[in-house]
Amino acid sequence: MNQNHNHYHYHTYSNGLRLITVPMESTKTVNVLVLVGTGSRYETKDINGISHFLEHMMFKGTKKRPGALDISQELDSIGAEYNAFTSKEYTGYYIKAASSKFDLTLDVISDIFQNSKLDEKEIDKERGVIIEEINMYFDMPRRDVHDVFEGLLYGDQPLGWNIAGEKENINNIQRHQFVDYFNSHYFAGNTIVAVSGNVTPDEVKEKVEKSFNNIREHEKLTALPTHEKQDKPALKTKEKKTDQTNFILGCRAYNMFDDHNLNTAEVLSVILGGNMSSRLFTEVREKRGLAYSVASWADAFTDVGYFGTQSGTDNSRFLEALKVVLDEYKKIANEKIPEKELKKAIEYIKGKTVIGLESSDSMAVFYAEQELLRKEIKTPEEKLKEIEKVTIDDIQKIAQDIFKPEKLNLAVIGPVQDKEEEIQKILNSW
Repeated sequence: MNQNHNHYHYHTYSNGLRLITVPMESTKTVNVLVLVGTGSRYETKDINGISHFLEHMMFKGTKKRPGALDISQELDSIGAEYNAFTSKEYTGYYIKAASSKFDLTLDVISDIFQNSKLDEKEIDKERGVIIEEINMYFDMPRRDVHDVFEGLLYGDQPLGWNIAGEKENINNIQRHQFVDYFNSHYFAGNTIVAVSGNVTPDEVKEKVEKSFNNIREHEKLTALPTHEKQDKPALKTKEKKTDQTNFILGCRAYNMFDDHNLNTAEVLSVILGGNMSSRLFTEVREKRGLAYSVASWADAFTDVGYFGTQSGTDNSRFLEALKVVLDEYKKIANEKIPEKELKKAIEYIKGKTVIGLESSDSMAVFYAEQELLRKEIKTPEEKLKEIEKVTIDDIQKIAQDIFKPEKLNLAVIGPVQDKEEEIQKILNSW
């Protein structure tokens, strides 16, 4: 199936592999992204962490390029940027290089995606690397608190598990499990190749078909639905001796198909904590000096979502900061925002979107992620037109819908053991 648009070209090959080409004549680079529709939410408890572990193993050697050094030297010799990432719903591999190196870039990424050896010795060696990565995240409370928060929201379900997995799993996963997981998840109908940059769509279409001629076919995957149940404010703490108390205060919100509500929540997040003139930045940092950073955002999966605010404060002033955020949540639900504040937030999103999509790599992710998760693509212009439709009444309606005690969740990392009762009281009285 061919589908041409002013901004991108879409093609589905006979085996189900999808190609998105985004020509960008003004750049001298090309970015090749391979996005596969699997992540930690497609795992079972005993192999939690395998999606991320497999992502590491894909750079460890193929028949054509026997070792990790063969891959890295080839890409380093052309000054390429290359990496991979694992989320809860997808895994991505990308190489960005000068557009004149497109053929080599495509050859390398298609080779590692289809022909990785998954060598047993390399697997054993990489166990230590993954465990040190997990240790590194544990030593970064500002990052770790996200895992604590999503664990609080979703509990013992795949969306509530850490992407990197438990150390015990990392030590126990065997090669045959990698092979089984790869064969059942890395297949043509579950994969998108997105090529963005200074390229010609017809040339890309022909070359991608040749390069990915070894990709398997398999029946469709389905993730277990996430169940949400809550009737009062919830708290999860992780005791840690730190100079700062890091926390995320958030509420259950909207999945990625709830377009208007999600767009409204995005505008709401900008008003509350999206930039240096936002309400929370002003109240928490500028007026009270409680934190270096405070930020709000709306996050969405295919079936659930949440609104969150994160900050890190001096241990002795954590409760004060918590109350400020709670007060601002309540205030924006009770009082309509001024028209000027709404316009500023919308213009901020428009400006940030344009800046964020200047590069070929960000453009590839923008289109591929939509097609993979939503099976529908909206251009930046189409998305921004929807953002422009958000009204003052929408903001208040969404704030009133999500900022409720029965949707409120707080995750905290720091020396808070002796404060838990007081924290719960503050949440319950909100």
